Amino acid sequence: MSQRMVVVGSQWGDEGKGKITDYFATRADMVVRYQGGNNAGHTVMFDGNKYSLQSIPSGIFNPATVNVMGNGMVVNPESVVAELQKLHDRGITDYKLFISNRAAMVMPWHIMLDGAYERRKGDAQIGTTQKGIGPAYSDKYSRTGLRIGDLLEPDYFRERLEAALDVKNIELKSLGLEPLDVEEVYNRYMELARQIGPMITDTSDLINEALESDAKVLFEGAQGMMLCIDHGTYPFVTSSSPSAASVPVGAGIAPKWIDTVVGVAKAYCTRVGAGPFPTEIDGELAHEIRERGHEYGTVTGRPRRVGWLDAVVARYTSRLAGITQWAIMLLDVLSGLDKIKICVAYDLDGKEITTPPSTIATLARCKPVYIELDGWKEDISGIRDFDRLPENAKAYIRKIEELTKTPVGMISVGPDRSQTIIVDPALNRF
Repeated sequence: MSQRMVVVGSQWGDEGKGKITDYFATRADMVVRYQGGNNAGHTVMFDGNKYSLQSIPSGIFNPATVNVMGNGMVVNPESVVAELQKLHDRGITDYKLFISNRAAMVMPWHIMLDGAYERRKGDAQIGTTQKGIGPAYSDKYSRTGLRIGDLLEPDYFRERLEAALDVKNIELKSLGLEPLDVEEVYNRYMELARQIGPMITDTSDLINEALESDAKVLFEGAQGMMLCIDHGTYPFVTSSSPSAASVPVGAGIAPKWIDTVVGVAKAYCTRVGAGPFPTEIDGELAHEIRERGHEYGTVTGRPRRVGWLDAVVARYTSRLAGITQWAIMLLDVLSGLDKIKICVAYDLDGKEITTPPSTIATLARCKPVYIELDGWKEDISGIRDFDRLPENAKAYIRKIEELTKTPVGMISVGPDRSQTIIVDPALNRF
């Protein structure tokens, strides 16, 4: 097993990446988050305690693990400080955390504009978390944004801040919002700089040193591949790419270091927000699965939409992200169902297709083509050995492997770190 592992979400996010990264973080020397911002929540549960993370890497609970927020992220310093305070309040005080000096910074106007943009879309809203992530990435690529490292140079930061607000205040006023005061924002961010300044560094250098010393490095994505800005259900996507292909740029390393990719997939599908969702289930069954799986957003608390497993999506994301093995999550939630469906293709205007179309207009016309498998009644939450699973549960896992041409390496049968079945023993050698 490689000393470098990438954990990616393979659906619409909320697949359970937090548990998987936490599972491997207990033995990793370094955990690196390479994209996204505090719009992505990870829920981690161990020793009967539940923790919700937004932008901080999941290795934060292991005092020996170095945690890195990479240059591919957009970082809200206020959110980082608030998140660390919540951890401190619960006794998590011994950790190592570093933030890239090249990471784009979320500023107050980004959050204000994010909400304003959404409101103006009316019925066509994307369903963003309104954390300012999209506007922050927009400024990054228009080369007008501020970066985390700017906080360490107060005069330069002020110069960049004044230049940004010259333009942003005009936009804020045009949208009926109050303009921001340079002095107020400057003082606020200088205080944040005092709190997180010691964590800001050249994280690319830090990560490469770890890789060259053969340390165990875990790369952690946020959201899921179907929310990828390039390959997801555009425009109902996030503002970055969660793909393992984004790791080299988002972490500041060479592609040669990436060779093991664990794709996290629920045993069914969920998504938050608007956009086409071919296998969506309505009614009492959806409610039952939602409640049993606690399917509510980590960041927003919004109820997640629920659907059957979509093998069209799984094959697509496995190919794009180079997934070498699956981590199948929440298999226990399906216990008790008489029948379980898997979508194996889409019917598009009478023609069967096996890959997602590029536009949501076309995807909205796609009807799922299902196969149906027998369910199982047994409670599997206490099982730790694949061979002890009910025969129908094993058949379901094998069908996923067959349909996606990707092996299953591990299975989660409950929220706690311990409720995990390792199918591929090589994973335990990370």
